[in-house]
Amino acid sequence: MQISKQKSTDKNHKYDTKALPEQTTATTNYQDSEQSEQIKIEELSQALVSQLSQHDNQIDRLKIWKQITERLENFPLHSKILTAIIEPGSLSFKYASHPFYELMGIERGAIETQQNIKLNELFSDWDNTELKKLYRLQILHWVLKQLYEIDTANLQFQDSSVISTVNSLKNSEPKYIEFWFCSQELKVTRVDQKIDEFIDFNFQSMSKSEEIAWLIQPGNVEILAQKLKLENYQIEGLLLLEGLDVTLKEQKRKLIQLLVEPESLMQQDKFKAIDKLLRSLFRADDMILLRNEGEKQYKLFIGSEFLTRAKYPKLYSTQSLQDSPILKSAKTNQIENITELESNCRTECEQNLFQKGVRSLLLIPLVIKPASPKEGSGMPEILGIAGLMSNRPSNFNVSDYQNAQDLIPAFSTAVRQTIQERFTNIRNIHPAVEWRFLQEAERRRWGLPAETIVFENVYPLYGICDIRGSSTERNRAIQSDILAQFRLGLAIVETVCQKQDSALCEQLRQDLLEHIKSLEKRVSVNTEITALEYLRCRLEIYFDYFEKCGDTIKVAVEAYRAACDNIHHGVYQARERYDQMLYKINYHLQNTWENWQTQMQLILPHHCDLEATDGIDHMMYVGKSINSKFNQFHLSSLRYDQLRAICDCARTALRLKAESEEPILGVVHLILVQNGTIDIYHNESTERLFDVKGTHDIRYEIVKKRIDKGVDKETKERITQPGMLTVVYSTDEEWEEYEQYFRYLVREGWVEDKFETGLIEPLQGISGLRFLRAKVLLPKEPESTQE
Repeated sequence: MQISKQKSTDKNHKYDTKALPEQTTATTNYQDSEQSEQIKIEELSQALVSQLSQHDNQIDRLKIWKQITERLENFPLHSKILTAIIEPGSLSFKYASHPFYELMGIERGAIETQQNIKLNELFSDWDNTELKKLYRLQILHWVLKQLYEIDTANLQFQDSSVISTVNSLKNSEPKYIEFWFCSQELKVTRVDQKIDEFIDFNFQSMSKSEEIAWLIQPGNVEILAQKLKLENYQIEGLLLLEGLDVTLKEQKRKLIQLLVEPESLMQQDKFKAIDKLLRSLFRADDMILLRNEGEKQYKLFIGSEFLTRAKYPKLYSTQSLQDSPILKSAKTNQIENITELESNCRTECEQNLFQKGVRSLLLIPLVIKPASPKEGSGMPEILGIAGLMSNRPSNFNVSDYQNAQDLIPAFSTAVRQTIQERFTNIRNIHPAVEWRFLQEAERRRWGLPAETIVFENVYPLYGICDIRGSSTERNRAIQSDILAQFRLGLAIVETVCQKQDSALCEQLRQDLLEHIKSLEKRVSVNTEITALEYLRCRLEIYFDYFEKCGDTIKVAVEAYRAACDNIHHGVYQARERYDQMLYKINYHLQNTWENWQTQMQLILPHHCDLEATDGIDHMMYVGKSINSKFNQFHLSSLRYDQLRAICDCARTALRLKAESEEPILGVVHLILVQNGTIDIYHNESTERLFDVKGTHDIRYEIVKKRIDKGVDKETKERITQPGMLTVVYSTDEEWEEYEQYFRYLVREGWVEDKFETGLIEPLQGISGLRFLRAKVLLPKEPESTQE
């Protein structure tokens, strides 16, 4: 608050305020030797009295006195310092300044009218507030000083402050206030002299230096304050409570803390907390985040839509944003205040925001200068733009610029971490290729341009252990369960028809009979859903009524409900047996393969992806781009061990079939050979870890998907048969290599010494494939020795 210059009515005398000390605005840090309101008033009064003595004219002196009085009265109204005088012990208010009244939502003059307002009544959960701890420290100060005669001058009790949250009816959101106590002189006496809560600390036996040395140890003063029995002290005097509104400062601190935490900015809870703080700090209606997604595109997140999942984030090409004032903020690396969006709708992005009711924007650029830019390119890397939106034109002011500037480093860190987590949080990333993902994450963390993760010239090793006839068996299980449920429903309706003559029940019976007849013939893909929906909507809605029609009907209804009392809300017996069988096969196949995979990684680290559905399939990639030590011997070793591992999976399946009391499906085993290399890359827009590049490599992927349905061109039978190992290849070179491996398998007792070969009937777009097949043998039982 600046004191304005005023003129005296006397033409010969001017009231000169240049000699007055300039009154500075209170800041949020009282520890930087800021004056309290009371001291400021004294200084102002002294300055005015000093001026008064310079004037002899009595009329002028009276006028100046009037000015002094008015200014002293109005001074507290303009001060930012909250001041209150409190009686210790009772914590009753004796005085409160105008700002204190306003902030706490107390009716002005309430304290002066003796309403006995207490400090602890203004703070919910007073016993757990930091302000109560601060109060105890103040009392402890005088207890130590007066009753124990300890020199507390260096313990800085008066410098302690706390930040408390204040809720007021006049404020829509909580205010953060930094409070501290001041006390020039308090007199403390014990009510019961026999009670000494500090007797265990034995201060009497300590020297003065030992007392101070003990008290300055971290946590010791707080221990004493906690032990203080306030009810055993009579306190005389007054406490001065002062405070400053540090809401903006605290909101920024909380925002920065949230932004730099390691969790992704896009996590729902974190994004919600950030969104709330930003709206409050900038008086905004919503927030946006325009994030650089690489590949020449940006993704726009709108806070309210992201939190409610109302719409997916919208993608904009970099080209479409060339003339955008939003992107301009990042290009110039300057905070941009768009006061009137209507006149700045140059691209589709701004037009869409304007249609949503946005009228003004405050844009915060998130830009990082490259750590080591390429030669000839010193351009900074744009991570994105954070923005605050308002439904009012010219909503953001000059102070918002500074607040936004303070948040830039934290926002950049948060967006950088979000980009980095695209790689570090990829699920099931294999250790053999993890190094490249971490390398790329680190590059982007430093603001370097994104690079696609590519592994070139790798050899693919693909194999499957497929449960033969699993789809047919599942359809049988579905058919069995649904028929059982329909027959239970038919039993209910037939019982009702026996008890009463109802045309509707007769029609229900006919419908159920027709459904049962149709289900006995076949089930389709959607039968599982449509049939059960029919029962729920056309039959089960009458159950409450049917139960009241007689005991026999009630028993039938209870039988139906008992059969359907499970998480599937339907008969689920045959499907349960099928699911258990599938799980059992997959579980043992997966364990067998993973045991082998552990050994194969010792040959040379390589990428391996395993999927379990109706059986298991694996995809291995090995090459110098994954591990620089790779050579031909590693490839041959891995190929041979892949064959041995699949043979062991076949043995596992054969053992399960032989040992199972329930019928169990057979498993077929196939390996696809390709001598040529392929290139794989990580596509960030798909859920797969790797895709293949190039038309030649895509052909390999097509063969993978179709080969398990391949048939012998001559016999027309499937090339894969339960209990047999099948290898699919294309060239004579591949045949020579794998014919050698099969001889090794025979020598080790894995397969029978009888191979079957043939041509595979052309698949859609694929021809020229051949196969090699052999029966897998169970291990020989050790011969028993006879004595």
